[in-house]
Amino acid sequence: MHGDRQVYGKSEGGKAFYIAGFMKKLFIFDLDGTLVNSIYDLGDAMNAVLERYGFPVFDYDTYKHLVGNGTLKLVERALPEKLRSEENIKKYHAEFSEEYNKRCVNKTKPYEHICEVLDTLRNEGIMTAVASNKPDGFVNYIVKNIFGEKDFDLIEGKKDGVPTKPAPEIIYNILGTLGVKAEEAVLIGDSDVDVMTAKNADLDCIGCEWGFRGREELENAGAKYIAEVPQDIVSICHEINRI
Repeated sequence: MHGDRQVYGKSEGGKAFYIAGFMKKLFIFDLDGTLVNSIYDLGDAMNAVLERYGFPVFDYDTYKHLVGNGTLKLVERALPEKLRSEENIKKYHAEFSEEYNKRCVNKTKPYEHICEVLDTLRNEGIMTAVASNKPDGFVNYIVKNIFGEKDFDLIEGKKDGVPTKPAPEIIYNILGTLGVKAEEAVLIGDSDVDVMTAKNADLDCIGCEWGFRGREELENAGAKYIAEVPQDIVSICHEINRI
């Protein structure tokens, strides 16, 4: 135990804890840093644009802290500060999108054991969905390319008119489409954005230590439940639903 946080994995001897009084019917996953390691393709696409104009480029570890709030925000953060006007961000974002479209599944891979976790959840009657700040077209292409057509009940990326996480609208859309109440769902993600999104949507949240940001950020954001490895999600699911 870390204060009132409940951490699953090796350091806790594989213990699981009961975290809510409602049967969970739906697990909503963040995409980047949770289901897939996409940092190489994201970084390569952004660096291709930066190199084109002679701007400073970044290593992959730095990109782990630039992503998380959508690709427009990624471009804004990566540009030299003096160039971060709305007009420039749109211009360079269009070029980033072209570069990312060329390579969005070149190096992107699912995290080890994620596919088995998804299979287990589905076999136990749990619905699964994806909620990402990445543009919807990229999200659907990446998920279907890596996981197949039928692995998720719903896939939602950034759409026009819908604010990015941590605003709760994307979660509300998923809940409404699938006919699930907030207390029947769990959000799983690797960053403070996901923790805040869960709070804003009144969902339970499981933080993923294996992602881009790590345990410290999740704890500082107030994540009560932290999974060290993907398999811990199944243990948490079992305890939540008293299987």
